[in-house]
Amino acid sequence: MAFFMRRAATHSDAEDMTQELFAKLALTEGERAMDNADAYIFQMAANLLRDRARRERVRSSYSAAVRAEPLDLEPLDPARVLMGRERLGEVSEALRELPERTRAIFLLFRLEGMKQAELAQLYGMTTSGVQKHILKAMGHLTKRTRAGE
Repeated sequence: MAFFMRRAATHSDAEDMTQELFAKLALTEGERAMDNADAYIFQMAANLLRDRARRERVRSSYSAAVRAEPLDLEPLDPARVLMGRERLGEVSEALRELPERTRAIFLLFRLEGMKQAELAQLYGMTTSGVQKHILKAMGHLTKRTRAGE
């Protein structure tokens, strides 16, 4: 702990690294005879410090890169927000026009990320049948949303 206290930024970091060192020691072969156990433990501690410093450099350089990138966000324009809400309403209305099973399969596939094989098993149908429902829904949505443009 004293080794880490002299080199770590905070007391809690020193405690964390000490605990990590003991956890690694517990995983090493306990039966193996060491010529110099102290040297072995201090070398492990030094390696922990090096690894932590390396991770911290990567994190800080990534954070700096993220902060340096200009955010390409468009300002919230009330007209644009209104258009987005209207489009969402059109999509919602088009979904309600679909048969219940087709709508459910489409929503589970697109929004919930279920796989087609899972949907086929859930609905007791073939994967091809699930694909037909998805294609039917996508065709209907495309037709309905393009008609509103």
